[in-house]
Amino acid sequence: MIDRPGLAEFLRRRRESLQPEDVGLPRGPRRRTSGLRREEVASLCHMSADYYARLERERGPQPSEQMIASIAQGLHLSLDERDHLFRLAGHNPPARGAGGEHIGPGLLRIFDRLHDTPAEIVTELGETLRQTALGVALTGDTTRYTGPARSLGYRWFTDPGSRRLYAPEDHRFLSRMFASGLREIVTLRGPDSRAAHYADLLLAQSEEFRDVWNEHEVGIRPNEVKRFVHPEVGALELDCQTLLDPLQSHRLLVYTATPGSESHEKLRLLSVIGAHQLGAL
Repeated sequence: MIDRPGLAEFLRRRRESLQPEDVGLPRGPRRRTSGLRREEVASLCHMSADYYARLERERGPQPSEQMIASIAQGLHLSLDERDHLFRLAGHNPPARGAGGEHIGPGLLRIFDRLHDTPAEIVTELGETLRQTALGVALTGDTTRYTGPARSLGYRWFTDPGSRRLYAPEDHRFLSRMFASGLREIVTLRGPDSRAAHYADLLLAQSEEFRDVWNEHEVGIRPNEVKRFVHPEVGALELDCQTLLDPLQSHRLLVYTATPGSESHEKLRLLSVIGAHQLGAL
């Protein structure tokens, strides 16, 4: 059963404890609000300001599990706080672990500060959870996919268009790397895991995947330099730095170019072009 007073108070306290800079928002010169405004939280949670305000006023229908998950993410809650919020709303908390999609607040705080850098947060299966604006400009909006296609490794073998962004001479290596990584996750998570389901789907759909899978390769790691072929700015060589959240097996990937290099200048150009021209990706 929903605890309306407890839910409302918890939401107010968490909102008031956050500052704009904590969630990647600018602080205006005339700001008087203690913490975030309700409309700012609503925007972060992808819901209307009226809907969120009613929750803080102990009104409205019981929020769905999806709504609570969105609020937990928007308020940058820890896993313990997320679980508490679910119980206040009358729901059982989602399972924790590698299959979860709740991004830890520490990882989000770093991500929110990467305004001028291509970056993304992904699951261990290569499912994109968040992208910066320049990340979308680089690779397209990879959060839009649903089902198994959310995984870049799955798309690699089932959607030829997914390879256009990568240098052709790297394709064979990337095929081996995706198969190797998936094999390791299947072994780690077990035969009933989502990883095992993806592997079964790929074995049924892709001859190339069957070939590399049958090599039983493991331990193939990404190259330090990733080579992209962007439809607007051309070839890019970018360093990829990775930060791991071991609790959820999420990775923050940050792409940078050597200052003064041709790729560095192309990244600057890409920031001007923006993501609006990448609808075809």
